[in-house]
Amino acid sequence: MKQSVLAALFFNVSILGFSQTAEQSKAIDNYIKNVIQINEIPGMAVGIVKNDKVTFQQYYGRENLESDEKVSSKSMFRIYSNTKLMANIGLFKLVEEGKLSVDDKISKYIDNLPKDWQNIEVKNLLSHSSGLPDMADVKDLPEKATFNEVIQRLSNEKNEFEAGDHYRYNQTNYMLISMIIEKITRKTFEEYILENQFPESRNQVIFSSNSIERIPNRVGKYNYNPEKKQYEKLTEISGVRAHSANGLAVTLPAFLQWSIHFSKNDFLKPETKKMMWKPFDYKNNGWEFGHGWEITDNNKTKSYGFSGGNVSAYSIFPDKSMSIIVMYNANKGFPVMYQMVNHIAGIIDKNLMEPYMLAEEITITESLAHPNLKKETYGYRIENDNVIFSYQYPKNSSTEFIKSVSVAGVFNNWNMNDPSYQMILKKNNVFEVAVPKSQFEKGKSYGFKFVMNKSGWLTIPYNAANTDGTQDNNLSLKID
Repeated sequence: MKQSVLAALFFNVSILGFSQTAEQSKAIDNYIKNVIQINEIPGMAVGIVKNDKVTFQQYYGRENLESDEKVSSKSMFRIYSNTKLMANIGLFKLVEEGKLSVDDKISKYIDNLPKDWQNIEVKNLLSHSSGLPDMADVKDLPEKATFNEVIQRLSNEKNEFEAGDHYRYNQTNYMLISMIIEKITRKTFEEYILENQFPESRNQVIFSSNSIERIPNRVGKYNYNPEKKQYEKLTEISGVRAHSANGLAVTLPAFLQWSIHFSKNDFLKPETKKMMWKPFDYKNNGWEFGHGWEITDNNKTKSYGFSGGNVSAYSIFPDKSMSIIVMYNANKGFPVMYQMVNHIAGIIDKNLMEPYMLAEEITITESLAHPNLKKETYGYRIENDNVIFSYQYPKNSSTEFIKSVSVAGVFNNWNMNDPSYQMILKKNNVFEVAVPKSQFEKGKSYGFKFVMNKSGWLTIPYNAANTDGTQDNNLSLKID
């Protein structure tokens, strides 16, 4: 498949190894503008903290599609589930003060819980291993329902699994966290968070889970309707019960200062952070998730963070003394926040550029950048008596952190570790492996995909002609 203009643009920006902050900032700014253009993002704010100083802070586009008000330092982006990070810190502050233990049963702090909820522990809320009914799935909750009324309604639903069994993202967990915080502090959740984490920027932060409430400088969120080919403004109203899970709106300067305070241990001691970031031990899966924090391995460098509403992301790299904030209000295609964090981190330090994420970014945005590419067979060719599986990593990129590329499919029971299907790096960043054609039955179709670094299943290019039509959207191999 031909190297796209988009891939060349992204990679030429990324791999030059900038040494000066001004050059890095220019490269980051150019990259962000390209992302905004390709994904048709109305408004965005991006900030970077390095060594406890703001090194990048830029604003792009409009706050709302209904006005010409530009995104600025006064614009308050609703960060949705990134609000959970503030709740996590607030809860662990109480742990640090000896007022709470993550091993405590939630019934110690919340009265009149259903019988099936009694033995759930605080750590199960943080790790999304509670198994509780998710209030986001219940559509008959009034906007002004009290916390106790929400619990009463959810008591009619069965728990999904035994606490601690596995990870299942759940908004109910954070309503209960806010109840625990309020019980211990005798303050509202909102008061406690604002007083302790935003003391100098109270006028730059607001809690509201009402998407249509008119709040000065609050940025609206939009979802793209592909049938109408237009953005539609979000009108969801969740009530106070959702504040601790997704209700915070914040300016970029306030978020950056929050990150600096967090990095300097003003909120929590280093040992408390380590406790918070320690992976939870699930009983029945190996999911790596901390106590309320996603954990990412960027080429052996750990980062911690979260995302929200597919329009915000926060990531902190403790070993690099760096954090990155991305906030925007809509995008036409696949959410871009994780790819942006990865890409920006890689511009600053090439060792942080995760090759799988970068490959995914190029593939996913291809349909927006070049919607009229010709359909063609992708991923293999027939040469003499062999099937040559071939994966093209963008030519201008570094393969330094690509440890392996393999083929997994029906023919090897989807085993990404099968030694017969491990690919070899050729010239121009092409990975290939030759397999005897005799191993495939004539006329039969075989689904397959490429896997990078033994964990990253690579997305199929949108213009691949040989897809199998399944929900997994695999490539298809057929010997005529």
